Amino acid sequence: MADNQTTVALNIGSQRISAAVFEPSKNGGLILKNYDAETIVADPGSEAIRMSQTRTAIASLVQRLKLGKSKVRYAISGQSVFTRFVKLPPLQEDNIEQLVTFEAQQHVPFPINEVVWDYELLESAGEKEVVIVAIKGEALDEINRVVTETGLSTAEVDVAPMALYNSFRASYGDLGEPVLLIDIGAKTSNLLYIEGGRFFTRSIAIGGVAITSAIAKEYGVSFVEAENQKISNGLVALGGGHTEQLDESVAALAMAIRNALTRLPAEIARTTNYYRSQHGGNAPRRVYLAGGGASLPYTREFFEEKLHLPVEIFNPMATVAVSKNVDTERLQREAHLMGELVGLGLRGIGKAKINIDLVPSAVEQSRAAERRKPFLITAAAIVLAGAGAYAGFQAMAAGKAEEKAKDMHETKVGLAPVQKEIEGLLKKEAELRKVADGYTSAESDRAFWHDALGELRNAFASDAVWVTELAPLRGYSPFPPKDPAAAKTAAGVEVVKPDFAAVAYGLSALADIRIEEVAPAAKGGKKTAGPAAAPAAPAANAIRIRGLWRKNDKDQNIVSALLKNLRDNSAHFKFKAVDATGKEVDLRDENILKVTAIPEKDELALPFELYLLLSREVAIK
Repeated sequence: MADNQTTVALNIGSQRISAAVFEPSKNGGLILKNYDAETIVADPGSEAIRMSQTRTAIASLVQRLKLGKSKVRYAISGQSVFTRFVKLPPLQEDNIEQLVTFEAQQHVPFPINEVVWDYELLESAGEKEVVIVAIKGEALDEINRVVTETGLSTAEVDVAPMALYNSFRASYGDLGEPVLLIDIGAKTSNLLYIEGGRFFTRSIAIGGVAITSAIAKEYGVSFVEAENQKISNGLVALGGGHTEQLDESVAALAMAIRNALTRLPAEIARTTNYYRSQHGGNAPRRVYLAGGGASLPYTREFFEEKLHLPVEIFNPMATVAVSKNVDTERLQREAHLMGELVGLGLRGIGKAKINIDLVPSAVEQSRAAERRKPFLITAAAIVLAGAGAYAGFQAMAAGKAEEKAKDMHETKVGLAPVQKEIEGLLKKEAELRKVADGYTSAESDRAFWHDALGELRNAFASDAVWVTELAPLRGYSPFPPKDPAAAKTAAGVEVVKPDFAAVAYGLSALADIRIEEVAPAAKGGKKTAGPAAAPAAPAANAIRIRGLWRKNDKDQNIVSALLKNLRDNSAHFKFKAVDATGKEVDLRDENILKVTAIPEKDELALPFELYLLLSREVAIK
């Protein structure tokens, strides 16, 4: 819906998502054309779904305000970014960019290539001072995806305290005295110290969530129920017997809120001392309240009592005209919540004092493409102009290419004998490598069996269990198919003959060994008896273990306990397999272990059978 003169503003808070549409007025100010807000529960327990809740809230605002695919300026919360105020030594203007980059590398607590950052030179009567704002690139990209997935596109990304400062300066100008703007949000409160052209901000981790959590803890109720109680019946208790005139339950709730909110004045005092000592500022003489926390009754009186300063409710709409289709009664109730939106609107008409723009990677790529367009057009013109010259030189180049091809052919003929010799050496190398690979493969397989048996011996070390048989299997699967014939094959085929101990000397004890003759046919069609290839060694993918267990304090569970030792420490056996659905799953004991649990009369030991998958197929040689 937006045209080039329209600014779509979006403020992404922890609990409140609001959007507004502004247009410039004839006198250079702002006209509010539309406005709406959505609330999500800032329950700390639902942090994992916060992004999806935010996406849903933005999508709802886009639909209700009919924003379509508008370009949006949005602000992210102060707690999401790293902010630092840095004083610069006196330098020429053309050196500031280089110096600020150096300062950012020193102060930002992350590698500079992993963050998105921007800065603004602040007005100051003496030293040059900049505010540096940075955010992890991944975090910014995640927020930007949430915005753009609703159909919006990104024009600029601001930070809530900076947008709030811009709206305050537009509404109140230079008051001639230092002031403190307290923005009480859901998770944090932003403190903005404004003194002429000077500006300082810090985020304090105390907000509406802290109050709601205190209520939930005091009354033993859920966070959602506590939030409802705060909104419906909450107020801030004052000193001097204020609660004596209230209903007992309301008074108790008011005291719980006061106790939770009392931490904030202490943090304000600490921040004021820091601002005065480290930044040479003056203590505020007036306080303004903004944000959702300022909506509680008697919040203004509470801060007057604690800070001993005059306190007012911030009104960012003082200089903003309002379209006739906007609900003015709602604006009167929620004006103190709209500071960030107004600040973003001022960015759209170039009236902002501070212009921070954190650029997500997707936006940077889009901007880079726009910057390249003029160069691409110029390059295209150069290509077209050069096409004619290319055609003129083409014939000359073809003649030279033919001459070059002739020289290369002569060189190739001269190198033919050398090529034949090299090919012979490469063939001989391949034959030697094949032999060597056979030796190394055999040694690797031998070592595998040695180490695997060592793992079994260590895992099954028990005087209540002993192994009577170990047989390598090939084609084994712990999840046999339903077809009986296929299931029989999936049960595994023994690689070693069952009667291997009785096999005569010189004969193989391996089952199903296939020997292929590889002797070539002699010239004239007559075969010659050539050497036979080495037997194709069968490969095992599992082993079957049979054994016995005798009575003990764990009964048949002793086998499962020993199997757990193997699960936890094995590098040669695996306990995952692909089931009938094609999904890889963990193998449970019942998939691979069969134990006889009920002894017959006078039996001294009971059998068990265990099937273990090898970590890789291993040849039996």
